Amino acid sequence: MSSAPRTTGEPPGPPAETTLPLLLERNARLYPELPALSWQQEQEGGPDGWTTLTWAEVREHTTRLAAGYAALGVGRGDHVLLMTANRPEHWLSDLALVRLGAVPVSVYGTSAREQVTHIARNCRARVAVVEGAAQVELWAPLLDDAGTPLERLVVVEPGTEGVHLPYAALRAEPVPERFDKALDAARPEDPLTVVYTSGTTGEPKGVVLNHRHVLADALALDAVVELPPHVEHICYLPFAHIAERMLGLYLPCHRASHVYLCADPAKVAETVRKVRPAQFFGVPRVWEKLAAAVRAVLSLLPPEQRTVIEDAARVAREHVGFRERGERPPAELEEAYGRAREDVLLPLLAAGGLERVAWAASASAPMPLDVVRFWSGFGIVIMDAWGLTETTGVATTNSPRTGFRLGSVGRPVSSVEIRTAEDGEIEVRGTTVFSGYLREDGSVQSAVDAEGWLRTGDIGRVDEDGYLWLTDRKKEMIVTSTGKNVSPALVENALKEHPLIGQALVHGDNRSYLVALLVLDAEAAPAWATAHGIEAGTGLADLAAHPAVRAEVERAVAAANSRLNRTEQVKRYTLLAEEWGPATGELTPSLKMRRRVIREKYGAALDGLYEG
Repeated sequence: MSSAPRTTGEPPGPPAETTLPLLLERNARLYPELPALSWQQEQEGGPDGWTTLTWAEVREHTTRLAAGYAALGVGRGDHVLLMTANRPEHWLSDLALVRLGAVPVSVYGTSAREQVTHIARNCRARVAVVEGAAQVELWAPLLDDAGTPLERLVVVEPGTEGVHLPYAALRAEPVPERFDKALDAARPEDPLTVVYTSGTTGEPKGVVLNHRHVLADALALDAVVELPPHVEHICYLPFAHIAERMLGLYLPCHRASHVYLCADPAKVAETVRKVRPAQFFGVPRVWEKLAAAVRAVLSLLPPEQRTVIEDAARVAREHVGFRERGERPPAELEEAYGRAREDVLLPLLAAGGLERVAWAASASAPMPLDVVRFWSGFGIVIMDAWGLTETTGVATTNSPRTGFRLGSVGRPVSSVEIRTAEDGEIEVRGTTVFSGYLREDGSVQSAVDAEGWLRTGDIGRVDEDGYLWLTDRKKEMIVTSTGKNVSPALVENALKEHPLIGQALVHGDNRSYLVALLVLDAEAAPAWATAHGIEAGTGLADLAAHPAVRAEVERAVAAANSRLNRTEQVKRYTLLAEEWGPATGELTPSLKMRRRVIREKYGAALDGLYEG
């Protein structure tokens, strides 16, 4: 077997001339027997339950798939839409289409019909790859829509034979002689993908990214990230999200690493326990839910066990504090931390499959500081990052190699520079800033000014050490009737510091005071109830109505208000009985709040908080 590659990828040529197909060819040539892609499916898999392809096998699979797509008439520059979960058909098709010179475009599985129609019209795709019957029902009407050129659906799951093309037929297509000579001819400036924004503030916009953007971002990340060779990555976020496209597709090709697909995001914790990865990326809501689950378990332990764990966590946080300040921990603390980690923390982390994590990261939305502090008590420092789809993902990040500040989103990576405008809006320019937004006529509309600066819509400040601290989205800032500006995320994160409160939305634009919608945490609330001798039903509705729970939430709001200034304080709130999620529309697929949707859905409740 070939030796493992370096921790970071070595481009097969000058970085400015490298493309994704060239990276795949390098991997198949230098590391043919290294695992590249693993997944679990019923009635498949080896002794460990995983089916695995090596890098050589990935190259062979994608060659056959590329021939199948070419037989459908897909050629260089054509857009192909993909709507499936994180399954091998999506991952392999993406690479096959890129090798063909086509442009794969992933679509969120929770997209509404209007969003699907908008994306299909915007990118003018003639072929779409969908998962099964539910997706066929969503997409089939577009075949007869005069406004879209869609001609063919490829369906991954069986059951639609005779109407639409089965995915299996793509690989059954014979590979023409010398076909591989027609592959892998992409140029660095060619479009690699179009990533549609998740639509938190309007219609999705198609962000055009090329090979050069992606490789520049990969090299910039490698300069600040230290990972073991052939590192594992659990791929569970949608491929329509720039974070997963970079972490689950492009960076593995760059680093010749190993991707484990998790088709059901609800099973990510189970997958972590099986894979025991050395790196793990989670959007803030994922880290919050994991923390809530751990807190729920700890709350049920006997007092003496909790005391041992709390003492170990205190030592770990003190150790992290020295590292955060760039100081070497004293020998006595280093020794105490080593004992605490070995005897207490690692066994606890092992129960969740996190004992090998060397790189923990987050991005996408403001991370609650109490969650970061909680995990630092286990010796896991979440390296919060910031970026946009338009910056090819990460633009700033914390790093154990170059420094970190808990609560900040780090310093700029080498591919960009940042500045703040007079109103605090963050602006970015550099080699990873996107080409522009896709127009329906195929042209690309630039979004940068004459000097190359992109206005991001985020508000923040840069401290004297160069760390970026986020305030909020510019469009989401609340302006009260008295003219005061309030960051809703700041207030919401203060409310969520109490384990009972899992989700919060603060409201008050053009009002004299703030109100809030609160949701109990589905993991922590039942555990809190048990610990306090409350016998209630299994649903959140029972707990939300219980007097003791309501009294504790009242204390939690008061505690949050005590840490906020008068304008930021929540005067009234209502406690809801159901969690928000992507399926019900309140969250995006990447678990960010859709504030407009929530405000519309609970408009009567919000208005009621201002009456009387």
